[in-house]
Amino acid sequence: MSLTWSDSREIGEALYDQFPDIDPKTVRFTDMHQWICELEQFSDDPQKSNEKILEAILLVWLDEFA
Repeated sequence: MSLTWSDSREIGEALYDQFPDIDPKTVRFTDMHQWICELEQFSDDPQKSNEKILEAILLVWLDEFA
């Protein structure tokens, strides 16, 4: 399955799976953006992200982490 920026739930879950010991509250958006773009399943244009998208992904990751 290919992930795009509109797949915030799946990306948040993938980040949790990839980095289960990292507290999402400590992650900078720039680092998170890089990690998302490096996900094997991710296939969207890195330039299409924005703060709103990254916040939505972070909320999912926080939910998984809790």
